[in-house]
Formats: sequence, C-alpha cells, structure tokens
Amino acid sequence: MTDATSTIERGTSETRGDQQTLRFTLRLPHPVPRVWAAVASSEGLPGWLAAADPFEPHVGGAVTLRWLNTAPDGQATVASGTVTAWDVERIAEYTVDGLHGRMRFHLEPPRGEHVLLRFTNEFRGDDALRLDCLAGWHDHFCHLVDALAGHPADWTKWTPVRWAGLREEYAAQR
Repeated sequence: MTDATSTIERGTSETRGDQQTLRFTLRLPHPVPRVWAAVASSEGLPGWLAAADPFEPHVGGAVTLRWLNTAPDGQATVASGTVTAWDVERIAEYTVDGLHGRMRFHLEPPRGEHVLLRFTNEFRGDDALRLDCLAGWHDHFCHLVDALAGHPADWTKWTPVRWAGLREEYAAQR
C-alpha cells in the first residue's frame, strides 16, 4: 500500500441538521484520461471503489455500485441510482439510494504534474455515519492512488483495520 498522505488531503465535513457534506481534494500525478477512467468507467471503478453494473455514462444513465469490500457482517453495500452530471474528463456525478447519496468527482486541469480531483459526497445521516464515511472515502482514495499506480485493490484481502484507524483520526479532529 502506497503512502498517500501527500496526495490525499484530509477530508472535511459540514453538517446541517442531518445533511452531511464531505469534501476531499487529491493531487494525482497522472494524466486526466487515466484519472477519468478510474472514477468514471465500469472498468476503473472496481480497482478502488466498487463494481459498476449497470453503468450508463451519460446524464440520466443508470448506475449500480456494489462495493467489493464487505462489512464485518459479510454484507456488501449495493447502491442504485442515476448519473446526475456528466462532462467527459471533467465531472462525473452519481446520485444513489441508501447511505451514499450524491457523489461528485470533479477533475481540474493539470497544475504542473498533478491533476486535481475534488470529491464531494452529500448524504443524510448522523455524526457516527459522517465519521464512518470520512474514513471510508479516505480508505478508498488510498486504494485509488494504488490503482492509478498499477496496483488495483485485492478485495479478498481487505480488512477494516486501516478504516478503523482513519475513523479514530477523524473522530479526534473534532
């Protein structure tokens, strides 16, 4: 596993009632088409996040994400929804049912050698879920860094250990 601390900024969050908004910024030393393929294709998403089937890459298209890491009870998260924004090599946004809500990937043109990926996740939930999701996204973004480096996640070896450590770190930030 690559040390991604210089690539992934700490996630931030904002709470209004039960509406949670999480934000992450990643500086990725890869060309835009490679990053785009990882966050906006059924071939790229499984290497770091979830299997995507169906995946219809256009506004209004269907998308179902099935996370390949499983919860401690052995259940995989499955979320179905719609592609709600699509601008090739710039914006991919998926709005799905369940706890994941709206997920927006916004790629900015390269600054030097790095593509800037801004991620926003909006969902409804309490503070415990907010911390779970901050840790979960951070963990998945570590997998994204590895996948972009040619080392996609081997989900059969996934454990919640790193996730739990990240959750503790985010809880301590308060």
